[in-house]
Amino acid sequence: MTEHTHTHSDCKSLLGTLSDYVDGELEAELCREIEKHIAECENCRIVVDTTRRTIDLVHASNPPESGLPDEVRSRLFKRLDLTEYLKPQAK
Repeated sequence: MTEHTHTHSDCKSLLGTLSDYVDGELEAELCREIEKHIAECENCRIVVDTTRRTIDLVHASNPPESGLPDEVRSRLFKRLDLTEYLKPQAK
């Protein structure tokens, strides 16, 4: 397996587009770049998978017309502090 090195800014860039990526709102070329990055970066792959699972859980537990209570939304955003996944990977 070839070792791919990427920069911390690659990971930050991914997080900047994460919401649009997960929602399927990005252009195909950018999606391919993100998918290549997450295939090579375990930390970002964990972030994307966790985000998708969280969205799925929220949708499954709340009917669309009910909206997320402010207290729950606040707790969710605090729990999704993703900075630990941006730590450089050990070689």
